[in-house]
Amino acid sequence: MYNPQQLREACFKKQVFPKEVLEYIAEKNLWNIWVPKQYGGLELNLTTGLSKLQELAKIDGSLGWTVTLCSGANYFIGNLKHEAAAEIFKNKQNTILGGSGGAFGTAEKLGDYYQINGTWHYATGAPYLSHFTLNAKITQNGKALNKKDGSPLIRSFILPKEKVSIIKNWNTIGLKASATDSFRVENVKIHKDFSFLYDQFYHPQDIFKIPFPSFADVTLWVNYIGMTQHFLEEAKSAKSLYAYKNLEKSINLWEEKVQNYAEIVEEKLATNQMINNDFKTEIHQAAVNSVQELTQGIIALHPFLGIKATREDLPLHQIFCDYFTATQHHIFSER
Repeated sequence: MYNPQQLREACFKKQVFPKEVLEYIAEKNLWNIWVPKQYGGLELNLTTGLSKLQELAKIDGSLGWTVTLCSGANYFIGNLKHEAAAEIFKNKQNTILGGSGGAFGTAEKLGDYYQINGTWHYATGAPYLSHFTLNAKITQNGKALNKKDGSPLIRSFILPKEKVSIIKNWNTIGLKASATDSFRVENVKIHKDFSFLYDQFYHPQDIFKIPFPSFADVTLWVNYIGMTQHFLEEAKSAKSLYAYKNLEKSINLWEEKVQNYAEIVEEKLATNQMINNDFKTEIHQAAVNSVQELTQGIIALHPFLGIKATREDLPLHQIFCDYFTATQHHIFSER
């Protein structure tokens, strides 16, 4: 059993997580923090789950990021009918979903089946996954199908790892052990029951009623806070007390802010109130502002940390690289 420091040491400078770390994640059932208990999950509420993700990100950036994205993919169980959910999650703690949010390929409609083709990028945790998730543009008889407004018709799909070819091309400065590789699918037929839409859910838990963009915002948001907490922890001997205190103040402010939003969301869901577009926009903008402020705080403090902040054999460098790799996620790199 690892304590947080042992877990941090086990993750340090790794290209992929060692077996012991993956066993720890499975033992603690962290892939399934949002999954209903009837399917072997922890069924955490939003505030508790966010605290857990932030804690993991504070231990190690890749650890927090990978568990966040993969547990976020396991969250799609809410979009699956019970029979499909039971089939995919029959292995309980060993069910690990992950994939790409981009619609990089096509799904040719063939009666009750779809034939999938394409190459998808940025599948966090690729070597650890049991199933891959992807979005695809729907075609029929080789022609793209559109919605009533003229935009492409897109569905999401879940494929077992045996149907996917991983392309090892994650060559970034940070979040290395997240192993966010690309993957290719060639002429794979999948039944319609293993496809889904983000805004249709089939399970009663309140967590699945959260609009997915807002769920993605807050789950990723706590990762930036957790990584910044780790950065500040390692920067205790900073020469600039002002820059240190300023970053500490920002962390405390935004940590309280995201928890407040989570509590408001839970209250709205418990009282059957709708999470409207204005509130979704408010959450997103707060998350963007938070990441920008934390980023500026790290940049302001970094020059006062000495050569230890640039040494590849010391934690500060890895935290810095992990954080700035994470800032390139599309939902936080654009307003």
